[in-house]
Amino acid sequence: MFEPGSLGTVFTNRATRVLLLGSGELGKEVAIELQRLGCEVIACDRYENAPAMQVAHRSHVFRMLDGDTLRKVVAEEKPDLIVPEIEAIATDVLVDLESKGQRVVPTARAARLTMNREGIRRLAAETLGLPTSPYRFVATEAEALAAAKELGYPCVLKPIMSSSGHGQSVVKSPEAMAKAWAFSQEDARSGAGRCIVEGFIRFDYEITMLTVSAVNGIQCCPPVGHIQIDGDYRESWQPCPMAPEVLAQAEAIAKKVVGELGGWGIFGVECFVCGDKVIFSEVSPRPHDTGLVTIGSQMWSEFALHARAILGLPVPPIRLLRPSASVAILGWGEGVPRFSGLEQALAVSESHLRLFGKPVCKGHRRLAVAVASADTLEEARQRAREIASKVVVTLE
Repeated sequence: MFEPGSLGTVFTNRATRVLLLGSGELGKEVAIELQRLGCEVIACDRYENAPAMQVAHRSHVFRMLDGDTLRKVVAEEKPDLIVPEIEAIATDVLVDLESKGQRVVPTARAARLTMNREGIRRLAAETLGLPTSPYRFVATEAEALAAAKELGYPCVLKPIMSSSGHGQSVVKSPEAMAKAWAFSQEDARSGAGRCIVEGFIRFDYEITMLTVSAVNGIQCCPPVGHIQIDGDYRESWQPCPMAPEVLAQAEAIAKKVVGELGGWGIFGVECFVCGDKVIFSEVSPRPHDTGLVTIGSQMWSEFALHARAILGLPVPPIRLLRPSASVAILGWGEGVPRFSGLEQALAVSESHLRLFGKPVCKGHRRLAVAVASADTLEEARQRAREIASKVVVTLE
């Protein structure tokens, strides 16, 4: 039985076993941090040789929505902790396993609520009373049109069970709804289904409040500013300049959401900032893609904080080392990625580069990230862009 704060030895009957559900680039960093603390890591994903599988002790390939296989893998591996690293998971199985004594990070309820935009939006707006964009949940194109008419154009249409911009569109007119609805049904990560229509927020900027809940309490990292295109992260920087009273609002919202969801680990709480007001957008109960910037900015990256917290270890006061920025590096097309220009990229001062090791690119896919630090935020952002610009991705 898992004892928080007590860790075993890999490949023994006392090993502390962690089952990762989802093995992308964020899961890879989590796996590395867990191994630094002596954990035995088992990585799962829907395809072979996913990034975290390349560093894990063992791996399993299956769809995370396949509840029967998930149960079999848990029975076989007997993990001390189940750590969801993606949204599309058979959360009903996690709820059942947790009710029988299995530890799920941060909790099965958090995984279930945040997998489904309807669950987390209703929790935030209707239970916690947090400010959000106006919204309607819809099940058909006709309902989406009616909601858009009520909320006004432009509006945003998103599948309730998807992420990273999959199936998401900004709808500018009634004539554009048919195409947007079709895209929401075809591109959603969990398949066709209900959507949310949101009133368009004309925000000044977006932030992620990386918020860690640990045995010694809840604390927020300095705010991370970011740019998203079609809902997918492209750049982030830390710290994001904010007026003290606005930052206080953001921290209060983040801590309220994280406290309600419960459990230990890091949460990525996304917010819009409109003047002197902060509006809640979404939350992920796991490391956040915009938090890749913490590889260069913080004493402990978001991945190290997550590992400490989920293992029941205390998290010290979070310390920012340097202003830093990150830029995502994408592949476009289809094939096996190959990277060149690395010598020039890594000649940039205070540079970090992570090549994720994704075995194939189809369409457009995030394949690497450039991270840089500097004396000023502006210089850090310039350096990160320079690193990214020098990396050439070819698909073979």
